[in-house]
Amino acid sequence: MNGKELIPPETPRLRLRRLAPEDWAGLCAILQDPEVMYAYEHAFSDDEVHDWLNRQLDNYRKYGFGLWAVTLKSTSELIGQCGLTWQEVNGRRKLEIGYLFRKSVWHRGYATEAAVACRRFAFEVLGVTEVCSIIRENNFASQRVARRNGMTVTGHLVKHYYGLDMPHLVLSARNPNGDAATSSPDP
Repeated sequence: MNGKELIPPETPRLRLRRLAPEDWAGLCAILQDPEVMYAYEHAFSDDEVHDWLNRQLDNYRKYGFGLWAVTLKSTSELIGQCGLTWQEVNGRRKLEIGYLFRKSVWHRGYATEAAVACRRFAFEVLGVTEVCSIIRENNFASQRVARRNGMTVTGHLVKHYYGLDMPHLVLSARNPNGDAATSSPDP
């Protein structure tokens, strides 16, 4: 996947696209909101938002994908981010579907719509056999999104963030065409 430009998925209501430096303010509206970031127990500083954005830009260069900006087709407004990132899960490298949305658009089905599109992209475009979402045990809304995305609990892990041990669930879905797929395409 090195250097390959992959076209992010779209849905009837949403356009996913690569994040760009111009998305700084929109990312701040998400990552600096304590209510949105409750699962992290930490709203991000300006430097942490810059680091987050730069990690996604690096992911695009390395893999052709990462967390994408989620915009409304009707207005082009940035409402969240959703996409695919490689994660270490109990000693194995797995492709994770992650999502974060502005509080003002919660409970409208956008996270599920974007996450389902990312699962299809992972299976149909990347050809992976499995995807996962790593979610705090107390983040019930994100767990509901993962379940609506066809995922079930397949494991547990503890992440260490900001001086805290945080128990997480690993929810996974398998590619129905898994025999022909690979578990981790070459980065």
